[in-house]
Amino acid sequence: MSDDTVLPIPNLALAQNYFVLSNPSLEHLHQNARKELLEGIQADHMAPYYRIVTATNALDLDEALLARMEKENKEELDKIEERLEEAKKTEGETDIADALRARANYLTRIGDKDKAVEAQKLALEKTPGLGSRIDIVLTLIRIGFFFNDHDMITQYLTQADELVEKGGDWDRRNRLKVYRGLHLLSIRQFKRGGELLLDALSTFTATELVSYNDFVASTIISNVLTLNRPDLKKKLISAPEVIQVLPELPLLADLMKNLYDSHYDKFFLALAATEQTHLKPNRLLAPHTRYYVREMRILAYNQLLESYRSLTLDSLARSFGVSVEFVDNELSRFIASGRLHCTIDKVNGVVETNRPSIKNAQYETVIRQGDILLNAVQRLSKVLY
Repeated sequence: MSDDTVLPIPNLALAQNYFVLSNPSLEHLHQNARKELLEGIQADHMAPYYRIVTATNALDLDEALLARMEKENKEELDKIEERLEEAKKTEGETDIADALRARANYLTRIGDKDKAVEAQKLALEKTPGLGSRIDIVLTLIRIGFFFNDHDMITQYLTQADELVEKGGDWDRRNRLKVYRGLHLLSIRQFKRGGELLLDALSTFTATELVSYNDFVASTIISNVLTLNRPDLKKKLISAPEVIQVLPELPLLADLMKNLYDSHYDKFFLALAATEQTHLKPNRLLAPHTRYYVREMRILAYNQLLESYRSLTLDSLARSFGVSVEFVDNELSRFIASGRLHCTIDKVNGVVETNRPSIKNAQYETVIRQGDILLNAVQRLSKVLY
């Protein structure tokens, strides 16, 4: 196997299936997830991971299957250990490092987290090549993703950054963008995460972490929320890489195109469908579903309101395909929290915009920054005099 070959271990599709089975609200997806999870575990002889998922009743425990997989694990690890001992006796440092990586990768494949992490760390210490060291750190990040360990992901993302800065090649730099971008989405940093995914769109190769279609879906979901309308058209809607995949992602195509074209009633329908199809079932995005849907609604309301000084509640409700009562309640919430700059005249049934003046905002910024500067000068004068 080539040193540049990136092994798709651990199999992150299985972690997604396990998430689905652990969520009662996704019962309609359970049958397929259960089938794929069991098949994946059997294919890679993942006895340690099988123990985890059966302990939570995501799968039923088959003692005979577990015994077969544990036997296979022991036999394979014994072979690798023999190879390692032989390398220590007769071969050089390179062969020892290869054997250590083989053991670490096998433990990673079967889902034995603690042993896999220790083995990967040992392999990292003994591996001389910078490229191979970066690959090991990327594997540690994937282990973090697999077990939803955010501290571990953060730790090894930092280490990967340091190694890449020492001379990582173009391919590994681009892979790292995808790793960091997806992690940022998982911690609700949609803007920065979306920027990294968008930057990697034309150079994507990180299929060991996420499939291409899922990568494009994440790129659309994050950037439709954060890009302004001209950039949405230029960087997303018109991007050849996105256009190529859109037939397989019809809901996301509807979401961004209807927002851009100001078809707000269709946009609301697409947003509701996206919530059920792309957000709630996604283990990285599910915790942020309510936040995302709320922010997308605010974005759409702002986009419509910025075109008018005033408009009736009735016309606003018709534009979004909802009742007057619904839009009245929702606007009231967003106005009270300072997210929409408008007022509602209930007597006349009119929404009036009162966007703050740009000049006033700039003036307030200058005053605030001036105060900060004066305070800094005063502190400095006390030190000097």
